[in-house]
Amino acid sequence: MVPARRSLSLSHGFLNLRWVLALGALMLWGASVGAQTGEPDYAAMALKWARTAAADAVPDPSVPLRLEVSVGALDSRLKLAPCGNVELYVPLGSRLWGHGRVGLRCVDGMVKWNVSVPVTVKAFGKAWVVRSQVMAGSQIARSDVLQAEVDWAEDSAAVLTDESLWLGQTATRLLSTGQVLRQGAVRATQVFQAGTQVRVVAEGRGFQVSGDAQALSAGVVGQLARVRMDNGRITSGTVLDARTVKIEL
Repeated sequence: MVPARRSLSLSHGFLNLRWVLALGALMLWGASVGAQTGEPDYAAMALKWARTAAADAVPDPSVPLRLEVSVGALDSRLKLAPCGNVELYVPLGSRLWGHGRVGLRCVDGMVKWNVSVPVTVKAFGKAWVVRSQVMAGSQIARSDVLQAEVDWAEDSAAVLTDESLWLGQTATRLLSTGQVLRQGAVRATQVFQAGTQVRVVAEGRGFQVSGDAQALSAGVVGQLARVRMDNGRITSGTVLDARTVKIEL
């Protein structure tokens, strides 16, 4: 009779082992199904899209910029309905430069929804920065600036990459040490006032003539100024320097 009891005990233990294995398999299957049917990672989707969109939106493709893109999470209280097709976009009034937002909207689902996540885009590259403080109204010299790596996306104003855009220009406001030279920080320098006697150079195909004239408007290098010739004729020409206006014939 003793062997029979052992056989029953072993059989009972084998049944328990099969139940444990079956329960474990069921739990693994349940976890797998949960992972497959869980809500998509919309933040990861927005990050991938924003990286591509930000690279396409670089203002000057000829300048190598190192982009760093990060996105925030959706509000944890949101319960979004299943969607077959989620469209990503930049919301009106936002931008993929500095701090902005990426929108996600369901365009194929029983319930249409539209949400957004915060995005931060940094673009590091070389730019001209102020070496030492430049007072408003002062002309900017080469010695006033140096090149350094900065975040182009820190401000919405365009970076002045070409030296000709700022060299000899006038500071529109106080420029502090380390400030990036951007659009709006400088303006063309006035080189003469209305009433100044200037030299007019007229060029045509194969010839050049010159003569004296009186400026009728202020002269800014690279811009048009009105002048009155000695014969009384009034015309306009491009200001070359503090004494010369060029007229195209």
